[in-house]
Amino acid sequence: MKDNIFYNPVIRGGYPDPSVCRVGEDYYMVTSSFCYFPGLPVFKSRDLVHWEQIGNAVSRPGQLDYRNCDSSEGLWAATIRYYDGIFYIVNTLDVQGRTYRYNFILTAKDPAGEWSDAVIIEGADGIDPSLYFDEKGRMWYCGNMVPEKEKYPSHKLIYLSELDKVTFQFIGNRRIIYDGNIDRSLYMEAPHIYHINGRYYLTTACGGTQTNHCVNISRSDHLFGPYEPCPRNPVVTNRNLRLINPLGVAVTGHGDLVETQNGEWYMALLGIRPYEHHIDDYDRYQPRKWIRTPDRNKNAQFNLGREVFIIPMAWDYDGWPLVDNHNGMVNLIERRPDLPVHRPHLHSRVDNFEEETLDMIWCMRRPVQTPFYSLTERPGYLRMNLRPVMIEDTRTPSMLVRRQQHYHFQAGLKMEFKPGKNGEEAGLVITQNERFSFLILKQMQNNRITVSCYRVVNGVRERIRSVEAGCGKIYLMIEGNEGFYHFYYGNSEREFIPLALNEDGSILSTLVADGYVGAYLGMYASSGHEITDNFADFDWFRYEIMEE
Repeated sequence: MKDNIFYNPVIRGGYPDPSVCRVGEDYYMVTSSFCYFPGLPVFKSRDLVHWEQIGNAVSRPGQLDYRNCDSSEGLWAATIRYYDGIFYIVNTLDVQGRTYRYNFILTAKDPAGEWSDAVIIEGADGIDPSLYFDEKGRMWYCGNMVPEKEKYPSHKLIYLSELDKVTFQFIGNRRIIYDGNIDRSLYMEAPHIYHINGRYYLTTACGGTQTNHCVNISRSDHLFGPYEPCPRNPVVTNRNLRLINPLGVAVTGHGDLVETQNGEWYMALLGIRPYEHHIDDYDRYQPRKWIRTPDRNKNAQFNLGREVFIIPMAWDYDGWPLVDNHNGMVNLIERRPDLPVHRPHLHSRVDNFEEETLDMIWCMRRPVQTPFYSLTERPGYLRMNLRPVMIEDTRTPSMLVRRQQHYHFQAGLKMEFKPGKNGEEAGLVITQNERFSFLILKQMQNNRITVSCYRVVNGVRERIRSVEAGCGKIYLMIEGNEGFYHFYYGNSEREFIPLALNEDGSILSTLVADGYVGAYLGMYASSGHEITDNFADFDWFRYEIMEE
């Protein structure tokens, strides 16, 4: 690696909607987590390139109400800010078929946690809010809203309202500071305000979080406007390229600016790394139409979700920002900040479950009040109780997963499990949501113990292949390479018996499965819909990167 470059994305896998702030020489970031718990992962860096997760802002089941939360509902784009010794996160919770929504604030003196209980901001409508602290120390809520009379579909307004710094409730009336009708902005959201060189700048995510995604900016001499849009808007986007393009990056947007201690400017934003995939049975999976390339049988798919990219920014002679690289776009290779390289501690590719607490990389689909796993009942193992919930259900199954972060990878586990009756199953899963998954399971079928591979398409489980298995330990493995997955099992760590090869991985693409998340993989156990005292013991889980 050359000293002056780095490789995007800086955080791989489904960590979208990044927000970043600097405190001294340290940088902190929070990203969306949707239905997954613990939620709102918090990262730290000292060079803007190497990031280490230090906590989760939502770590207690009682902090938020995830009622009837779909996979792409839950915790949407958050903003992290720091003022006078306190870290603030403001965020949107959207659940129950998007019929129950509120915006809230969490606080912490240490961003590693624990964070406070959520304080709901009464009357704060819209999504993806931000906070701004002015020169007098006043605290302002910046949000979006739908006007009383929409002049076009997806017409939005940006407003400011002062917050009481103790109660976090609105003081006085809200002030409309920008009308999307000025430049016909579409789906204007995620506003951020910055005070730079005597001017106020307002960035917004526009175009929707799909192929037209972008970052717009406007400015004013006064906090409350009027704001004029940049004549070069959007200031950041890759939307003028095909989705399969030489840069390898698409759907870029939702940015947050940060200035280094050396006076350089960078933007953290999201993007995707699509791959070209040929689907023989295209209409079966009904992928989202907006991602198609002109050739119907060549489709840009992405299984990793939206990832975190960093790009250099500069201020032009006219006072407007621009992307400070060779092509003005978001690239896989960018110029490194002028900061000392700081690599966090190495993260082991194998989790042996020898600690008293679960590694922060693991999460579940929605929180539960009573834990379904234990690291102490059998030291050195993760014991997972079989809940009467299946992976296709909208309730929380016994499942601990991590994000798929690479297209070329191997993931495997060692498990001890003896199914006691029909319907009991445990093993390895890779999933997008309740409707789309692959599973490789040890289970009891017709009073016979088997190891089976399944695909779940539109919520319907289909068996790919099943073979008889013994009662003892078993090893299960997934291998991924862009649009395909291969599934193996064995009776020893070095034995890999193919169970299903070249399975069409596009069913785990965000565009096929729908929603906002990427693929997750990990451990799963279920008793079907019957209550049982049975459990599965996992000795280790391994995730290895193959050459990309």
